[in-house]
Amino acid sequence: MGFTDAITALVPFSEDELNDILNHFKTKAVSKNEILVHEGEVCKYLYFIEQGMCRSYYLNENQKDITQWFFSNGKFMSSADSFFQKKPSLYYLEVLEDSVLYFISKDNLEILFSKYPKMEKLGRLVITEMLSNVVHKLNAIQFQTARERYDYMLAEFPDIAYQVSLGHIASYLGMAQETLSRIRNHDASH
Repeated sequence: MGFTDAITALVPFSEDELNDILNHFKTKAVSKNEILVHEGEVCKYLYFIEQGMCRSYYLNENQKDITQWFFSNGKFMSSADSFFQKKPSLYYLEVLEDSVLYFISKDNLEILFSKYPKMEKLGRLVITEMLSNVVHKLNAIQFQTARERYDYMLAEFPDIAYQVSLGHIASYLGMAQETLSRIRNHDASH
């Protein structure tokens, strides 16, 4: 889903408002494996993924990377606490395939919030979706079986198996790669 389609699906902006909003965003093509934010840096931008796949991750005590979340086409992405509170990020943001991103600084976003009440509504809807996703993932990790977590992920990201390594998927689901392989092999045999 394109940027303008995504935001107008949430909030009906006029053409003039939309043009002004677009003027506050920048766009760029980003290559696979590029790190947009490093742990410990302040995340300076809110991103929208027009095309591509990205993830947030952290390094555990053994320096193994653990995927916190995937971000696909038509979704907003940021290290939210870092971006909104201007504090060091706990996560890395990594591009997993060649992608096209829209992005905006906090200052420009605040300009749009003060200029357009509908923009504040958009911000609230985006933040609510991000928070809801985090709560669903926590519930899945705490209360669901490995199989149920895998099915939930496929419902959320139907094409993920073609876009992301098994290691990233397993760490996102909180399971060993062997467990993930067993679940996938079971599906393939049925």
